[in-house]
Amino acid sequence: MSIDFDLDADGVALITINRPEKRNALDAEHYQGLSDAWIRVRDDPAVRVAIITGAGDKSFCAGADIKSWIGREVHPGELWLTQKGQILNRGLEVWKPVIAAVNGFCIGGGTTLLLATDIRVAVPTATFGVAEVKRGIIPANGGTQRLAGQMPHCVAMEMLLTGDAIDAATAERWGLVNRIVPPDELMSAAYGYARRIAANAPLAVQAAKELAIRSRDLDLAAGLRLEQMVSRILQGTADVQEGRAAFAEKRPPRFQGR
Repeated sequence: MSIDFDLDADGVALITINRPEKRNALDAEHYQGLSDAWIRVRDDPAVRVAIITGAGDKSFCAGADIKSWIGREVHPGELWLTQKGQILNRGLEVWKPVIAAVNGFCIGGGTTLLLATDIRVAVPTATFGVAEVKRGIIPANGGTQRLAGQMPHCVAMEMLLTGDAIDAATAERWGLVNRIVPPDELMSAAYGYARRIAANAPLAVQAAKELAIRSRDLDLAAGLRLEQMVSRILQGTADVQEGRAAFAEKRPPRFQGR
């Protein structure tokens, strides 16, 4: 049982929720391990892109381990420890792209984790849902905040209020995932996206992601101004010079993230 972290020479980090005997459900230990992994993705300059998946061939992540979380005694003061154990879908700002490789059940906290990723590939048997209302709770860590922003309102509300799951084909139809691929092609598809992204200028990639996400909370004038300022900053980077030289010399660029 663990959160596995592997980083290859291309700067692609693979994070694996490794608890298949529990459908990769997350107890306190695994949530902390996942937090540590996301912080490394954020802070390690060698990481350009991250892929998140689950161990085995049955489940991506079944969310929080119900037996270890529901009904547990929590000190009221923990509500104000807003920076404790931060994760991707609960406030941690990670501007490096994150790709989800969904290999099976993606339920509860698995779906809220998915909603915080940028590109998603899934197997045909993947299942998506936020069933928390059936347990007397809500899909926290962004479930109530992101689902309606990423899917049509009525579809998101059906999922949130009934707690019923949808299959992979439905998820693809409503834009919850990018592609459905056979199980034996899942990781190659995820790595295909990751390597294409990792080949681009790291600072420009991170800037594009941050600007796109922040645009949700900005009016157009403010967003355009912020975009202009970031563009001006990037013009002074070594990667811009490398991109120009590579184009002129008709060779692949060698970006350094500087």
